[in-house]
Amino acid sequence: MINYQVLLSNPLIVKSIFNTLFITIVGTAVNLLLTAMTAYVLARTRFPGRKLVMLFLIVIMVFEPGLIPEYLLVRDLGLLDSYASLILYKTINIFYLFIMMRFFEEVPESILEAARIDGAGHFRIFTRIMLPLSKPALATMGLFYGVYHWNEYFRAMIYLTSTEKWPLQVVLRQFVVERDNTSLVGVQNFLSYEQVAALDFASLQAGTIIISIVPLLLLYPLILKYYTKGALEGGVKD
Repeated sequence: MINYQVLLSNPLIVKSIFNTLFITIVGTAVNLLLTAMTAYVLARTRFPGRKLVMLFLIVIMVFEPGLIPEYLLVRDLGLLDSYASLILYKTINIFYLFIMMRFFEEVPESILEAARIDGAGHFRIFTRIMLPLSKPALATMGLFYGVYHWNEYFRAMIYLTSTEKWPLQVVLRQFVVERDNTSLVGVQNFLSYEQVAALDFASLQAGTIIISIVPLLLLYPLILKYYTKGALEGGVKD
């Protein structure tokens, strides 16, 4: 128990937890909104150049840009040392986009036609029909996007130079990989020098890892109920 008291009294860890929560929540919300909107346009509308757009998306999925052009773009946009550099990266994952498109394509056309007869436009159909019917798919995509944002550390190390903006995974790397025991205990700790000397730093590092995975473990039961609901709804036959 003393290990978690030490960790949670460390301002760097506490701040990194809130940083990670902010990046994960905002980033996942942006990902889901733009992915769902793009999937609806590509799956349920027919516009000139649609096949060309699909081909362009496939090329993007196969050939990803290198790290150096990506860094230069982030720098030129003025996003260095900002949360936006992490939130806006891969705002739409092309593979997840295709999954969402497939789900939208399975919505019966009769439902959409009835909505159009009642005077509903694309925005109302998207918000009142497609999104409520797509809760299992949105939950799945949200879990994928959320885990990605929560575990992101590589680009955070590159783009974020201020330690107070570090997410939890960067701090975890600092403690576990770099073995920065001084920062791990914290300069303003409630323990005496004798108690600090008696601490097991391996246990502290393990405690940091547990703190980083507990939120994801708590998230899974909330997502699974949508899987169950989607399976039951899919079992109803016309």
